[in-house]
Formats: sequence, structure tokens, C-alpha cells
Amino acid sequence: MVTRRARSGLGIVVSAALLGAGVLAVRELVTDGPDPLPTVPDEHRATLEAAARTCAPLSVPLLAAQIDAESGWDPRASSGKADGIAQFAPVTWTEWGRDGDGDGQADVWNPRDAIPSQARYLCHLYDSVKDVPGDRTELALAAYNAGPGAVLRARGIPAFNETRGYVDRITKRLLPDYEQTERERREKLRESTGATRPEGEDPTPTAARPTDTSPTDASPTEATGAVEPQPQP
Repeated sequence: MVTRRARSGLGIVVSAALLGAGVLAVRELVTDGPDPLPTVPDEHRATLEAAARTCAPLSVPLLAAQIDAESGWDPRASSGKADGIAQFAPVTWTEWGRDGDGDGQADVWNPRDAIPSQARYLCHLYDSVKDVPGDRTELALAAYNAGPGAVLRARGIPAFNETRGYVDRITKRLLPDYEQTERERREKLRESTGATRPEGEDPTPTAARPTDTSPTDASPTEATGAVEPQPQP
């Protein structure tokens, strides 16, 4: 025979079990939701917005998406072949690295130097691939990853799995995500301050920008390119 005390204890156990199941269900609903969209870290925003003005095809979302793919915003990232937040190969940094913060040193590990240098180099690559058939943003990104020589020889995106995956990740996933978060940011600023856009940002979508790619202080030298990956079998 089950006593009143036993029945009471059983009820407490069942209630606790049901409560625990409910908490787990809520937690599962929360964790199974979509991942939050990426955003530009506050500490890099001013540098990124200034760099995006280097030439017409660039934008904050494009540079942000490329940095995300290159280093995940880690200024100390190193692949063994390339370094820093923008992942410059040493030979490419020697030519394109610039002192962006005015401290007298071009430091690949310093985002305030590396991000402006990334923008200048990408502008150069846009110009380098202008006679190659295809989407110029995809071609410029491919040249950043594989080297401009590989793109020119292939007359398009070279048949490197790494390079094709890199271009697709930026243009098909990261760039749309950053464009959305930047739109949302502009909307919030407009609602809170009445401003139409943050200072330094161009509201024109990347694809609709003019095609002038001349950096504001363009270098006359030819880029050396990054270390080129080998074709996959």
C-alpha cells in the first residue's frame, strides 16, 4: 500500500521531472535558433569605414566579409604563410603594407595598418583583373587569395579548391550577412538620431558602385601577389 507520504514524495519527483523537461525544451528551442549575424567589431569600425573609401568598389560589408574569412577578426592570426587580421603574405606586405595610424611603422599585426593596406591592395586587384571575363569582385577576391598571376593565367577564378571556396564563402554567405547587419545598423541610427547613415558609409550596394578602382594615393608598382596554392587533384 502506498502511504500518503509516499504519494506526496512521488508527486514532488514527477513535478520536478516535468519542470526539468520544460526547461530543457525551452533551452533547446533557444539553442536551435539561427546563429546571430556577424557584425563589425566596434574597435575596428572607424578604421574599416575609412578604408572603404579608398576606391569605388569597396564597402564596409565587403571588407568586413573578407576579414572575417581571412582571420575571423583575429589580429594575431597566422597561417604560417600569411599574417595578421588581413592575412598578408610577407612578400605582399613588403610592397603593400602601409603605416595607417601614423606611428611611423607599417605593422602587419596592427589592424590600423593592415586594414587600410588590405583596401589599397584590393583596389589594385580590382584594376588588375578588369580585362578578365567574370564578376570583378569575385575575380579580385580570387586574386587576393591565389595571387593576381593565377587569375590572369586562368582568365578567371583558378581551379584551386581553396580559392573557389574562399570566394564563395565571402560573396555568397558572409557579404550578404554583413550587408544585412549594416542595413539594420543604419535603420537603428536613423530611428534614434534621425541620421540617414553613419558618417563615412556609402549606402549604395556594392554591385551598383562606380567602377573606378584607383586608390586615393595609388601606387605605380605591380603587386607581387600572395603565395599561390597548388591545384587540387
